[in-house]
Amino acid sequence: MAKGEDNTAILNIYASFNNTIATLTDLAGNTIGRISGGQITKHDRMRANPTIAMFIAKRIQDACRDYRINTLYVRMKGKTGATGVGPGAHAIVRTLTKEGFTILNIAETTAIPRGGPKKKGGRRGRRV
Repeated sequence: MAKGEDNTAILNIYASFNNTIATLTDLAGNTIGRISGGQITKHDRMRANPTIAMFIAKRIQDACRDYRINTLYVRMKGKTGATGVGPGAHAIVRTLTKEGFTILNIAETTAIPRGGPKKKGGRRGRRV
């Protein structure tokens, strides 16, 4: 990446209700850095916490500073079939905005199950 110009990157945030994982990539998709809630805290119950997500955002900021990145595309993803993204995703975006990053686009890329494999139980359904 060239010096002295605005560099752009993509921030992929996977936020379930159990963990928060943030992956910073360049526009070609090459990984620059990856931070998860488990790297910040040793408590399993705290990994999806918005407070831990703020510390994840600080580590992302350090990785962006090394590559002189100041504009981001954000892709948020939740667990497949869940009601939405976890609590950490919005906290990361909020923290990065306060730190002076320009966020060009926010997209939700959560997978939606459509049909799927055949359920077990046969023609008459599962009988207990």
